[in-house]
Amino acid sequence: MALSRRTFSALAGSAALGFALGGSGGPGAPSAYAARSVPTGPAPAAPRADGQRHTIGYDSYSLLVDGRRLVVWSGEMHPFRLPSPSLWRDVLQKMRAHGYNAVSIYVSWNYHSPAPGQYDFSGVRDLDLFLRTATETGLYVILRPGPYINAEVDGGGFPGWLTATKGTARTADPTYLSYVDEWLTQVNRIAGRHLFTRGEGTVLLYQIENEYDAHVKDASGREYMSHLYKKVREDGIDVPLFHNDKGRNGYWVPGSFDTGGESGGWLYGFDGYPSPSQAPPDWGHFGHGGVTGGATASPRTPGFVPEFGGGWFDPWGGAWFDGKGYAESRRTRDAAYERRFYLTNLANGITLHNVYMTFGGTSWGWLPAPVVYTSYDYGAAIDEGRGVTEKIAPMHQLGHLLQRVPDFARLDRAAEVKAKGLRVYHLTNPDTGAHVYVARNDGAEPVTTGLPTDAGLLPVTVPAHDARMLTTGLSLGKRTLKYSTAQPMLCLNTGRQDIAVFTGRRDDMADLVLKCPVEPAVRRLDPEAAWAYAGDELHVNAPLGHGGLIRLLVTKGESDVPLLLLFADDATSVRLFPYDTPSGTLLVHGPQLLRHAEVRGSEVHLSGDITDETAIEVWGPRGITGLVWNGRRLPTRITLSGSVMTTVSLPSVPEVLLPPLAGWRMRTENPEAGPNFDDRSWKVADKTSSYSVTRVPDGQPVLFADDYGFHYGDVWYRGTFGDSSGVEEVALAYSTGTQGLLMAWLDGEPLGTHRMPVPDKDTTIRKGSWDATAVFPVRERLRGPGRHVLSVLVRRMQHDQDGKAQDTHKVARGLTSAVLRKAAAFEGAAPRVTWRIQGEAAPDPVRGPQNNGGLYGEREGWHLPGFADRHWETVTFPRAERRQGVTWYRTTFRLSVPGDVDASIGLTLEDDRYRAYRAQIFLNGWNMGQYINNVGPQHTFVLPNGILRTRGTNTLALAVLSEFTSLSGPGAVSLTLLGRATGGVPVTPVASPGR
Repeated sequence: MALSRRTFSALAGSAALGFALGGSGGPGAPSAYAARSVPTGPAPAAPRADGQRHTIGYDSYSLLVDGRRLVVWSGEMHPFRLPSPSLWRDVLQKMRAHGYNAVSIYVSWNYHSPAPGQYDFSGVRDLDLFLRTATETGLYVILRPGPYINAEVDGGGFPGWLTATKGTARTADPTYLSYVDEWLTQVNRIAGRHLFTRGEGTVLLYQIENEYDAHVKDASGREYMSHLYKKVREDGIDVPLFHNDKGRNGYWVPGSFDTGGESGGWLYGFDGYPSPSQAPPDWGHFGHGGVTGGATASPRTPGFVPEFGGGWFDPWGGAWFDGKGYAESRRTRDAAYERRFYLTNLANGITLHNVYMTFGGTSWGWLPAPVVYTSYDYGAAIDEGRGVTEKIAPMHQLGHLLQRVPDFARLDRAAEVKAKGLRVYHLTNPDTGAHVYVARNDGAEPVTTGLPTDAGLLPVTVPAHDARMLTTGLSLGKRTLKYSTAQPMLCLNTGRQDIAVFTGRRDDMADLVLKCPVEPAVRRLDPEAAWAYAGDELHVNAPLGHGGLIRLLVTKGESDVPLLLLFADDATSVRLFPYDTPSGTLLVHGPQLLRHAEVRGSEVHLSGDITDETAIEVWGPRGITGLVWNGRRLPTRITLSGSVMTTVSLPSVPEVLLPPLAGWRMRTENPEAGPNFDDRSWKVADKTSSYSVTRVPDGQPVLFADDYGFHYGDVWYRGTFGDSSGVEEVALAYSTGTQGLLMAWLDGEPLGTHRMPVPDKDTTIRKGSWDATAVFPVRERLRGPGRHVLSVLVRRMQHDQDGKAQDTHKVARGLTSAVLRKAAAFEGAAPRVTWRIQGEAAPDPVRGPQNNGGLYGEREGWHLPGFADRHWETVTFPRAERRQGVTWYRTTFRLSVPGDVDASIGLTLEDDRYRAYRAQIFLNGWNMGQYINNVGPQHTFVLPNGILRTRGTNTLALAVLSEFTSLSGPGAVSLTLLGRATGGVPVTPVASPGR
């Protein structure tokens, strides 16, 4: 946006000050918040690896990057929840195009460390590649490497092996800290190569710990935080550091722990996930203030929300969303929710705003914490299949506004404004005099009323449970806006004209008034716009959504720089993409997505996605006459608005045909249940003590799976004992995560299955660890002298998180005790049992430790594409089996998706909802998740391109775990098209070795 002469002069005078701010520096660096005179001015250019040194400071309003104010509009995504590195670029480009200037990522310790001292940052774990991709995309990175992340992942991100180690996690315990230092050394070695301060990347901020609300008032907690801070600094990380306060407690504000004498390098951040059923909270300017008031807990640092709900996670059974899954999360936290809550945040001075999640992705394999199922869609703006949803509109509009209109980086609370039926926030920019009004309707009915503003009483209608932003006195290049009832989206200068975009809901009437002391020349370029000039004011109105983009050109008058006014409803606005190039700024209209743009001579070369028939229009530097789209040169014309537009429409995306899944082969497994199975290679379970927080029963060996090195997936036990005469029942105590399960056999005969209950909405929905005792009667024919074998399979469902810093990730998984009970008529003690245990094999060198558990078929490679299954029995679906144990099904299918089409494909399983069975889904050897037929709510599983061969042959394997209580499927199994577009990104196949 072009600046007024007054603002530009002030900015130029302060440039040197901005570069002098340390903000992070070394010990004794000056405090950045001392710089309170940095005025409103243009935001920093998009970040890149330019080889130049940069400064990152802050004051109470915003971050200061090289002396310029930066509003951070960030979205959360987790690379580990998208195991196809090519697709990282796809999601990041979608974020950048739709208004985000930053991406926030967790780095999950368990994902990179299969064993103490072992770390893997290759393949799907290539953090260096992700950070390079973010830099190439032009996004800042907020890096969050823990050591604890929570994030609904196994153990909250702690590696499985940590559960069996000495030391208390999340404290200053020296044993724990030794492991933490090892982890941070590995991460920081990579992060240090991508710091924005050094011009080598775009890492802007760095988080230590997450939601740490334990040990706040004791020395252990302060020493722990101090240790993390100093360790990260010693490793050369010189960007501002922060912690994410769980809620608004005022914990870990600047000065609350020792930072080694450094000041100005620490930001206070807090998170929040308010329910859509409540009024948006005021966590800043308009709140109750003080240490529990959110941003007011740290008045000298900018308002910072490292996590604000962009949806919500769904538990097994789907109790939170009444079994409707993430579609219901997206419906209840929709675009109106975003406007109402996020505009409230901006009004409250929160200028570092991260939406959790923006792309949720998939908790594939054994990655999910017990409280969630495989999908981590989250109801986010970009869905699990990488599809951009209607929720993107507010993010797109606000993101581009905050990048292109600098007034919003420095707003003060202004005089109170009241309007009947609305909650109104009034703010002003002290430099430019612009006024911002957020009018929020928390009621169930639309409200139409007059809104008092400095420009007079403005009529406004706010739909139920929605909000609107109105502005007055805003500079639109060389001209000044008196007021607009439509929200500004951006203002830029290109081709020697200013362009301003205003947005709103479909069928809204946008009313806009420009201050025009000299009558301008006005040209209506689309018939929907209307205008009139009277009393030194130009009045414009346009019905949004009618006729697509509405254009009106203002020339002459008090300025010789033309102003092009563009009006768009939500659907149209998300097809407007600003893009800065070395040759000047472009504004592109038409495609579903703009990925990249550059000017080559008189041509603009664009790449992106198209789903339906569309023309493409580009405003840019003068001299542009041609357009090239995805390598194809298009016929064009020059329009009256100064744009270059195609004279033909680009066609919609072609159909994508998916084959039926047939040719299934089947084989039953679990030979471990048989009495003669050779278990001599299994580990003897004879330990007597454990570091688990679960007590070892008196007189029994440790049976906890983690103590024997088995941390992921299913685990088998075989207990051998002598004379079973008189044994009436077997009592097996076990501990699992949510929806865990136990199966038992005696001498190969099934004793039965026990499973943990489905969580309920009121009391157990957040419960991560469950324990129970399964009691099975022993039938008469199984009692007698001689050798007997008790075989037990436990589906452990992973480790609990450690949100309260109580070592809950160390709660036992697997069997905890086993008791053989003799009938009262039989004298003597119950027989002594000798146990052996077997879980997952050595971690898959490509897919990693979370890919496989301890099923026989997994250990033997039945899930791999190279496995020879020709001798397996041929079967068809649907199936109706009744047996206790594991059955494998395999097939192959071939896809022929056109090379220029990005097709997102899923696997859908459907069956009688009362059939109690579950299936692990393996695609080309990759464990893409777990389906529980009678629990749900998930039925469709995303198959990410790269793992999925969209032009080639794929191997699909299902490991079905069934019980006697009902018939077992699978029923219908089919491929599902989740979305398609012409365009996409080049996808490199993810390594998928066979046996």
